[in-house]
Amino acid sequence: MRASPVPPQPAARRNVAVLVAAQALLGAQMPMIFTIGGLAGQSLAPNVCLATLPISLIVLGSMLTATPLAALMQRFGRRAGFYVGIAGGASGAAIGALGLYHGIFGLFLAGSFLTGVYLSAQGFYRFAAADTATGDFQPKAISYVMAGGLAAAVLGPQLVKITAEAMVIPFLGSYLAVIGLNALGLILFAFLDIPRPPRRDPAHHRGRSRVDLIRDPAIAVAIICAMVSYALMNLVMTSTPLAVVGCGFDTGTAADIVTAHVLAMYVPSFFTGHLIARFGDRLIVAAGLAILALAGGVALMGVELEHFFIALVLLGVGWNFGFIGATAMLARSHAAEERGAVQGMNDMIVFGGVTLASLASGGLMNCSGGSAVEGWSAVNLAMVPFLALAGAALIWLILRPQES
Repeated sequence: MRASPVPPQPAARRNVAVLVAAQALLGAQMPMIFTIGGLAGQSLAPNVCLATLPISLIVLGSMLTATPLAALMQRFGRRAGFYVGIAGGASGAAIGALGLYHGIFGLFLAGSFLTGVYLSAQGFYRFAAADTATGDFQPKAISYVMAGGLAAAVLGPQLVKITAEAMVIPFLGSYLAVIGLNALGLILFAFLDIPRPPRRDPAHHRGRSRVDLIRDPAIAVAIICAMVSYALMNLVMTSTPLAVVGCGFDTGTAADIVTAHVLAMYVPSFFTGHLIARFGDRLIVAAGLAILALAGGVALMGVELEHFFIALVLLGVGWNFGFIGATAMLARSHAAEERGAVQGMNDMIVFGGVTLASLASGGLMNCSGGSAVEGWSAVNLAMVPFLALAGAALIWLILRPQES
C-alpha cells in the first residue's frame, strides 16, 4: 500500500504564505523594471543599440551573485540572504534613480547590476518553500510560491502606469516606488521561520563537492531542463514586441500579447504542484518541453494575431511546467548540507543561459534576415537544438537503470 503523505506542519504553511506575499509584492519590482528599463536606458544611452543593456546587466548580476548568495544562506539562513536581496533591490533602484536624475548612463547601469542581486534572491524563494515542506506538500509549496508571480505581473505594470510620469523626470517615480517595495520585505521576512542548515562538522559528512554534484545524473538533468526552459522563454518573449510591431500591429497589441503570456506563465502554478505530486516531476518537465516545442511550431506557422497569442500562451505554460518541474527534481536530489552548493550552482547556470538568451534575442530578431518575419522565424528555429538537448537528457535519465 502507498504510504500516506506526511501532513505539512504549521511552520511550513506560514513560510509558504510569507514567500507567496514576497513573490507578489517584492516581486512586482521586476516587471516594473523590465517594462521601463529599456525605455529609460534608451533615454540615457549614447547609442540606441545599448538601450536594453540595463536589462542584460540585471540578469548578469543575478547570475554572478547566485553562488555567493547561496553560500551565505547555507551559513546564515534564508532570512539573511533575503535581506541581502532587499538591500540589492533598494540600492539598485536608488542608484538607478540617481542615474536618471543626473542623466548618467554608467550610473544607471551600476544600479541595474545591483538590481540583479534582488533577482537572484527572488530565485531562491521557490527553494525556501521546499525547506520545511514535507511529502506531497513540497512540490505544491514550490508551485504556490511561483503562483505569487501572477499578482506581481498584475501589480507591477499598474504601478508603472501610476508612477512613470508622476515626476518631471520620466520613470524616476517608478524607481522610487521600487525602493518602497523593498522596504516591505523588512516586515515580511521577519515572519519567516526556516531553520539554518546543519553546520558542517569536520568529523562528519560534509556533502559532495560541486564536481560530484554536477556528475549526479538527476542534478545535471534538472539543471539542464531548468536552464533550457527559462532561457528559451526569455529568448522568445524578449523578441515578441519587436516581432509584433514589425509585422504591422501596434504597441498596445504587443502589450496585450505579453500580458497573455505572463498570465500563462503563472496561472498554471495553482495546479502544477498537484500535477507533480500525482504524475511525477519528470513527466511534467517532459510535458513542459513538449509545450515549448509546440509554441515554436505555432509561431512558425504564421504572423497573424492569433499565431502570436497562441504561441505566447503556450510559451508561458511550457515554461511553467518545465521550470517548476525541474525545480522539484532538484529539490529532492541533494542532502540538506548540499543545499547551498546545489542551488547556487543551479541558478548561476540557469541565469547564465538566460543572460545569453537576452543578448542573442535582439540579434536574431534584427540581424537574421531582411524582415521582421524572417527574424521571428530565426528566433523560434533557434529553440530546436536546445529543446533536443533537454529532451534527450530527460529521456536518458528516465531510461537509465536505477542504482540500488
